[in-house]
Amino acid sequence: MDTTISPASQDYLKAIYDLSERHGRASTSQIADQLAIKPASVTGMLQKMAQDEPPLVTYKKHQGVTLTLAGEKAALEIVRHHRLIELFLHEILGYSWDEVHEEAERLEHVISEDMERRMAAVLGNPAREPHGPPSPTQELTIPALTDMPLSDLRPGQEAVVQRVHDSDSELLRYLDSLGLRPRATICVIDYVPFDQTLRVQIETQPDVVVLGPRITREVFVELVNGS
Repeated sequence: MDTTISPASQDYLKAIYDLSERHGRASTSQIADQLAIKPASVTGMLQKMAQDEPPLVTYKKHQGVTLTLAGEKAALEIVRHHRLIELFLHEILGYSWDEVHEEAERLEHVISEDMERRMAAVLGNPAREPHGPPSPTQELTIPALTDMPLSDLRPGQEAVVQRVHDSDSELLRYLDSLGLRPRATICVIDYVPFDQTLRVQIETQPDVVVLGPRITREVFVELVNGS
């Protein structure tokens, strides 16, 4: 980890990376919401990060923010720490998947590179973390995402869950109660345009489940056989 980058800047880099991964871009208001910081403070921090040497972000007012090559490398390093810690807590220490995110938030800035390598070795150099997202490799490469939000599916389509957004513990507990976890197979039975709800059959559930957009936008899937 580049020790010249402050923990606060690391939090911004990870938030920008996460938002770009989910939405294709990151706006000031989205970053403010994710980090629970006032938009004016976010603007000031982004301007500072854009002037760092080397610059970590490219920022233009009202046009959002993107990571530079240096910013993306630093973001992938902190993302790797975060996702390895989550998996270590889940697989080795027995934390439930709704507990690991907050613990990883606290620990990601302080583990050494040696500890990171040892954790990865104990875990068998994992490709994914408990919520499904791929983990960056030690060389800080990561496969491109090919999934789509569950909200994009329509009746008759079948898919396999690839990942879920991990920051909402209440949502994770609810998804767990439904069996809606990575590698679960689901089939869309019906879609209601008025409120954007989906009626889906989850392989582990005997009954059809109704899911609203708050859930379907946070679950990412891949279609089965191009259905």
